[in-house]
Amino acid sequence: MNDTSTGISKKIITHSGSFHTDEVFACAVLDIFYKGKVEIARSRDGDFWKNADIMVDVGGVYNESLDRFDHHQRGGAGERDNGMPYASCGLVWKKLGEHLTGSTYTARMIDERLIQPIDAGDNGISLYNRQGEVFPYLIQDAMAAFRPGWKESRTSDGGFFEALEMAKKILEREIILVSEEEEGARLSEEAYARAEDKRLIILEGHYPWYAVLRAHPEPIFVVKPDRDNKGKWKVEAIRDDTHSFKNRKDLPSLWAGRKDAEFALISVVPDAIFCHNKLFVAVAGSKEGAIELAKRAIES
Repeated sequence: MNDTSTGISKKIITHSGSFHTDEVFACAVLDIFYKGKVEIARSRDGDFWKNADIMVDVGGVYNESLDRFDHHQRGGAGERDNGMPYASCGLVWKKLGEHLTGSTYTARMIDERLIQPIDAGDNGISLYNRQGEVFPYLIQDAMAAFRPGWKESRTSDGGFFEALEMAKKILEREIILVSEEEEGARLSEEAYARAEDKRLIILEGHYPWYAVLRAHPEPIFVVKPDRDNKGKWKVEAIRDDTHSFKNRKDLPSLWAGRKDAEFALISVVPDAIFCHNKLFVAVAGSKEGAIELAKRAIES
């Protein structure tokens, strides 16, 4: 259905009542893909569905060619090669992700980092281990914060559309960041190939190097410009798991928390500025200083 008089190109229907992260993000993907020329309505009325161009998370049908994206029917709507089942968000992203981003890499990485965790949550799959009484604050928690509290006069519809705007911003930012990451990964790989000592990789920009360099066994430290402090350079420790705080090798323990003249004296690097207490990053006033810190750390 196309309504050229209003500029609406697609009418999207999802379910009414309490909203969940998967249909919020599914609608966000569609809204971005159709450049805002959509009308999104929430209803469980089967007669109302007859006017839908696209149905999300309701209707009991998954048919990509008909733009029907539900996963609640018996048997679900399939799963990925890794076994992660699809929810409505993943079904929409499966069809439109690569078209929206213009990149197979970007679509795949966003699916892995954002869409699959959303689908997991909606399918009752936990992706984390509980630590005592502390739980991670998940994307599902952020979306749930827009639901009405029991004493509030706000509505579920109002909360849904507020959450939708937030989801669109998150998606738009992730598309930009992951698109840049693809180029950064190539530059990081080239820096690894150039390095004479593969334990120390020198980057000329603030590239997203994590995934590339942890895939190689030799790198221990990275030297790169400090984006937030113009002219300064950093040395950073490499981790095998970017979600942990275990470095392949710590910076020297004597450097912990040192700064300015004290750090310069202890490190024997004249322009050394600061070393973090957790021994994963140190800053120098020059590229040469950061390289020297890294070399001393490697040999310590």
